Amino acid sequence: MKKIDAGQYPSQLVVDTLRLIGYLISKAFWFIRYRGKEHMPRSSASSFLIAANHQTYIDPVWICLPFRRKLRFMAFDRAFEWHGIGPLIRYLGAIPVSHGSGITVSKTKETIRALNDGAILTVFPEGGREFSDGLFLPFLTGAVRIAMRARVPILPVTVRGGNRIWPRGQKYPNLFRRVEIIYHPLFYLPNERGTENSIDVEDLTKKLRSIIEKGV
Repeated sequence: MKKIDAGQYPSQLVVDTLRLIGYLISKAFWFIRYRGKEHMPRSSASSFLIAANHQTYIDPVWICLPFRRKLRFMAFDRAFEWHGIGPLIRYLGAIPVSHGSGITVSKTKETIRALNDGAILTVFPEGGREFSDGLFLPFLTGAVRIAMRARVPILPVTVRGGNRIWPRGQKYPNLFRRVEIIYHPLFYLPNERGTENSIDVEDLTKKLRSIIEKGV
């Protein structure tokens, strides 16, 4: 499978087939349930960034299943080396991010190009999966910075119950546990030039986290 270039995305037929398979598996094994779907933007004319807490490797799939749009998402760079998974997420447009260095300048530019191209970008501000206790990890400011630079709103999403399915430190996922995906109202950021400074970004990131925490 080829890596996605700017402006090039997988066949919609392929994506729809994978969405159906993903939904059937998630419904059968994890009783997936969605709340707040009325908050999902319906217009395909405008782009937005999805920011969610991170509990399992499957989170990007669960979050994006209801969307029939161009999709990009951040992924653990080592996942690109996994047999079968690596080629698939590369084909679907995953952007590799290192836990050590975070979002580099080049990756930030790639995400902004994707948003400007009308794609939905999924980012996990925690930078890694939560542990089995489900407590949030510290939120990094990258999601807010990207959204501000691209001048797009953020759709906050809560993943609930995933910590009982595939938390950090667990090799394989548990089956027959419920996961719930909760979409919150769009979070609009100031888009005037000069507003992106450390105080603004830190404060906005705290507000974003508090919205996502409400779903837990």
